[in-house]
Amino acid sequence: MVQVLRLAPWLLLPLLPGCNRTSAPVPPSEAAPAPPVYFQVDAATEGTVTGTIRFSGVKPAAPLIDMDQDADCAKLHGNSPVPDEAVVVNRNGTLRNVFVYLKSGLEGKTFAPPAATVTIDQKGCWFAPRVLGIQTGQLLTVTNSDPVTHNIHPLAQVNREWNHSQAPEEAPFTRKFLSPEVMVRVKCNVHRWMRAWIGVLDHPYFAVTGADGKFELRHVPPGTYTLAAWQEKLGTQEQTLTVTPAGKVTAAFTFQGE
Repeated sequence: MVQVLRLAPWLLLPLLPGCNRTSAPVPPSEAAPAPPVYFQVDAATEGTVTGTIRFSGVKPAAPLIDMDQDADCAKLHGNSPVPDEAVVVNRNGTLRNVFVYLKSGLEGKTFAPPAATVTIDQKGCWFAPRVLGIQTGQLLTVTNSDPVTHNIHPLAQVNREWNHSQAPEEAPFTRKFLSPEVMVRVKCNVHRWMRAWIGVLDHPYFAVTGADGKFELRHVPPGTYTLAAWQEKLGTQEQTLTVTPAGKVTAAFTFQGE
């Protein structure tokens, strides 16, 4: 008679599929992504782009904003109507709040987000500044300096849209934009006249003109670029320029009024 050897069930466990103690290799798709390799500008060859944004034609009359719907906002301005700042022509005939940036020419280069934060304040029932630039991954800090509640609502199309109510004396909060988007319109859901614009880029080569209408882009690597200038009412203009090693390029734009 043939005897059948019967093994205890626990002796068979190591033979069962999936019970070995050897770790299975991680598929490539599940491996941790490699850290980004950030482009480093050569200080010996970096260039500079400077310029001026001018206005030609009849200076437009600024619409007057009546803030009477919120007595606290009106009080901040002496209960008088406040001129809107959609188009601001400086005394020297230049334009304020124009967003100037390199639109193309940096393809294939990845730039590290700056450690410094960009701040937008709600002050005098306005957004300040009205136009600002920020790099993808850089922190945006939102503050409220007013004695009233505001709501900041970026109407992003590429990035995630969000809105946040901020009461008087509420602590600042931060957000990030992860994708380039020019421009992101910002509104306040409480005060319909409040407007701002945010230019989001994946590189640091942008500027906003101020009271002198000038701009400067520093540490630009040599190359050929499309330089763009955006104004919220007057549109966008572009021009091609070449930055030579350690070169200095001067550009100029003129926006036409009526």
